[in-house]
Amino acid sequence: MSRFLMVVLILGGIASAIGVVYARHRHRLLFVELAQLEKVRDELNIEFGRLQLEQATVAESNRIDQIARLRLGMKFPEAGDVVVVRP
Repeated sequence: MSRFLMVVLILGGIASAIGVVYARHRHRLLFVELAQLEKVRDELNIEFGRLQLEQATVAESNRIDQIARLRLGMKFPEAGDVVVVRP
């Protein structure tokens, strides 16, 4: 009986050790994946900030006015050119 108990305890100890090794290995793999995902997140946050700045620059009203005047030849109508249409 004590020999059987000794074998069971040894097998339990070995199984426990294998479980600990597997858990640590899995933890390391997940930690590396987490670090990579955090790096991608940081790069995306930087790009998002840059795109927001670019959008703010492009959408600026005086920039739109400048492009409309230079590229499209647009201008404000003279008072005589304005026609009011009433229903």
